[in-house]
Amino acid sequence: MASLELIDVRKTYGSGATEVVALDHATLTVGDDEIVALVGPSGSGKTTLLSIAGGLLAPSSGQVLVGGEDITRYRPRQRTEFRRRRVGFVFQQVNLVPFLTARENLLVMAQLAGRRARAGAERADQLLAELGLTARAHQLPATLSGGERQRVAIGRALMNEPALILVDEPTSALDTRLGEQVMQLIVTEVTSRSTAAVIVTHDHRMARFAHRTVEIIDGHLHAPGPD
Repeated sequence: MASLELIDVRKTYGSGATEVVALDHATLTVGDDEIVALVGPSGSGKTTLLSIAGGLLAPSSGQVLVGGEDITRYRPRQRTEFRRRRVGFVFQQVNLVPFLTARENLLVMAQLAGRRARAGAERADQLLAELGLTARAHQLPATLSGGERQRVAIGRALMNEPALILVDEPTSALDTRLGEQVMQLIVTEVTSRSTAAVIVTHDHRMARFAHRTVEIIDGHLHAPGPD
């Protein structure tokens, strides 16, 4: 079973002469254990596709399946519950809760999903150790480096063992060396858990970490040709 299927998905804003097409009849399948890099220029529809795949936005038409679960007709409350159970997000701006420590930023995800406190604590400590953050677990985000904040965000995304990880421009604020470290960390964590991922990036150097690259231009998906 595919982890993600977008079938003829379209997203528009406005109508008639003022209609803006953000995503135009997009079809994409991401298999289990697969990492897909979605590359394209600013305004091409990358973030719109990611938001629809993760249930943050509803498509104007078409069908979206995550792990075989059709989320297309979900009401807002159903989409919220779906995101808690099935999807992990790593946003471009990491969006950590500033008054919570690194560990607490992970624990709040377990609480939102209704996990038992002890199980959530064990999971958070395990992830922090794997991400090399045990010594920084009780630090607030403002005291962490950019790379450390990204690692906390990755841990938060993995906290509830989602079927799908969606990553939006994870290296945009990082230099090349640190960006490559973060990408390698994402790949390692995703593949070790048999989780699928879609990574949005405008940086083709980072796309090489994925199993497959898909280009998006003006809302249209394209498989890149050979070099």
